[in-house]
Amino acid sequence: QVQLVESGGGLVQPGGSLRLSCAASGFTYSNYAMSWVRQAPGKGLEWVSHINSPGSRTYYADSVKGRFTISRDNAKNMLYLQMNDLKPADTAVYYCARAYSIGGYSDRGQGTQVTVSS
Repeated sequence: QVQLVESGGGLVQPGGSLRLSCAASGFTYSNYAMSWVRQAPGKGLEWVSHINSPGSRTYYADSVKGRFTISRDNAKNMLYLQMNDLKPADTAVYYCARAYSIGGYSDRGQGTQVTVSS
């Protein structure tokens, strides 16, 4: 079955950086686009970023464009999200997801908490 396991979250000060990782298994990872989505306290799920299956095209929500970078390693079945210049508004649980379109996904992991606070 599809397994997506996120790691790398934590507490960081505003302006700081974190790198999230997602280990994928149970499907042919290199055949699928992948996304990151997040859920802030008391809010719904928000699409953050998307990468196509070979990793040649990336897309970002306006709220993170220029600060976040999505990448993948198909040889290791890994997905990453480099987050720089973090803001309190970025506080959320971050999920990696197997995507079927930009903004649409079929499976997601259990999430990793990111808290941006001084």
